[in-house]
Amino acid sequence: MSYVKKNLIPGESVIYQTGIHWSVLFWPFVLAAVLVAGGVACFVWQGFAGYIEIGTLLIGIALVVVLYFWIKRNATEIAVTNKRVIIKTGMAARRSLEIMLAKVESIGIAETVWGRMLGYGTVTIHGTGGTPEPFAKIAHPSEFRQHVQQQIDVQSTVPQTVQPTA
Repeated sequence: MSYVKKNLIPGESVIYQTGIHWSVLFWPFVLAAVLVAGGVACFVWQGFAGYIEIGTLLIGIALVVVLYFWIKRNATEIAVTNKRVIIKTGMAARRSLEIMLAKVESIGIAETVWGRMLGYGTVTIHGTGGTPEPFAKIAHPSEFRQHVQQQIDVQSTVPQTVQPTA
């Protein structure tokens, strides 16, 4: 079960969920391709002793590199609920930001040219009375901001009921 779903409060539901963009895997896949090519070359040129072991080692390293960055990418969860914004990064060492929608002052987006073309950017959340929290390479940052703003608008238009005290 995901961090977001485990930490929902009663009456809270997930409206939108995103994560880190797939482009963070580009260079690890390039490195893995080079390592696999070197490993295959070692298998083809078996003339010298130890080439099979070197080839196996290179392919093993390529698999570890891809697996590491894949897990690292999937360890980030970003969600907008009907009550708050939840962002969790990391697996072993975890960092989380959970901010009530009423406390979100603004959300800034910075996109490079590549980010605009591929659909990623840096999202900076400004909470009231807090420091800005930037999160890089977030997939679909404009959609994320739009969902946060819609939920803030929904909260501001829904009349608040006063609970009687006993």
